[in-house]
Amino acid sequence: MNPRIWLLALATFVTGMAENITVGILPVLADGLEVPLGVAGQLTTAFSLSFALAAPFSPLLTARLPLRRLLCAALGVFALFNLLAAIAPGYSTLLVARLGMAATSALTCLICTLMATRMVPAALRGRAIGVIFMGICSSLVLGVPAGMLLSEVLGWRGVFAGLSLLATAVLLMAWRGLPQLQGSEPIALASYLRHLRDGRLLAAQLVSLLMIAGHFTVFAYLAPYAQHIANVPAAWLAAVFAAFGIAGVSGGYVGGWMADRLGASQAILLAPLLYLASLLALPFCAGTPWLFLPAMMLWGALSWTTSPVVQSYLATRGADTFPAGMSLNLSAMHLGVGLGSAIGGVVITGAALSATPWAGALLTALAAGLAMWISMPLHFAGQARSHERST
Repeated sequence: MNPRIWLLALATFVTGMAENITVGILPVLADGLEVPLGVAGQLTTAFSLSFALAAPFSPLLTARLPLRRLLCAALGVFALFNLLAAIAPGYSTLLVARLGMAATSALTCLICTLMATRMVPAALRGRAIGVIFMGICSSLVLGVPAGMLLSEVLGWRGVFAGLSLLATAVLLMAWRGLPQLQGSEPIALASYLRHLRDGRLLAAQLVSLLMIAGHFTVFAYLAPYAQHIANVPAAWLAAVFAAFGIAGVSGGYVGGWMADRLGASQAILLAPLLYLASLLALPFCAGTPWLFLPAMMLWGALSWTTSPVVQSYLATRGADTFPAGMSLNLSAMHLGVGLGSAIGGVVITGAALSATPWAGALLTALAAGLAMWISMPLHFAGQARSHERST
């Protein structure tokens, strides 16, 4: 594996941290900006929606532009938006800064994934994508505690100032350490339409959306579920999230390894099935912390196998539309986050907290059904060829 892939993962980690970094400092933000807590919470929602909207347009900037230069520009603008957030006089300015952070984060994720796939042989492409998603996953998991720690020392403005400095440092490392790869050919609207008209590629996008929605149906409410349903002591919650984060980060690489070793078509079938099994195990392990913790870690690891597996499938099945498909997949991921969180809230309100894993499992079962349909023609074709050879 090219060691410079890890530098690309670091870039996605830094920009991805901005998404959830406000979650742990909402009370401080609300007090500092003199807005209600619910209004402050919309800073995270706005980031996710802006990311989802910006991602499909990001490939337009990669056309015929040197990717290293474009990545450094994205990191530089990201740093400036964080600096704007650090000196924001009020909520409106901070909201604008969050929208800018999200757009540059989407562009960074796209560029890093494109560069990673070009810097390794085809046989290692899945693992390269997996490393990039290790950066994205770890940023989503570690953004909350990082924001809390920085806020305690530097205040909420210091959180954004720290992100700005970190992005600048990664920018300098990227400029010195990454190759100057040329951008792809211009991406026309026809590329998006061609991608979405392919039934299997569209189904793969839905697999990604539904699996991440199934994950966030539970993950968005993991703290109360662990405490009140799984009987995990409150003093253990920090350790629970740390264990979940470690498992989740490893899952990104495992997903890439599965795609390389099994082939993208088989991996996209296996990943939802394994994830569904781990999610269904949670309710049966709840109530016994020493059973719940390893089951939760397995669930966390398998949840993040999805993205590298799906993106490897998109690269294999739709190579000519991969930049468009990858950008749409980044949007699907963030739409899945919002959908899952919303469904989890409805389940808790209408049923009970204990029902969230079952709701997540239903969404994952739909994803597994689509994945089965995607891989079924290839499976039957393989059986037919084996039968012809035997006769």
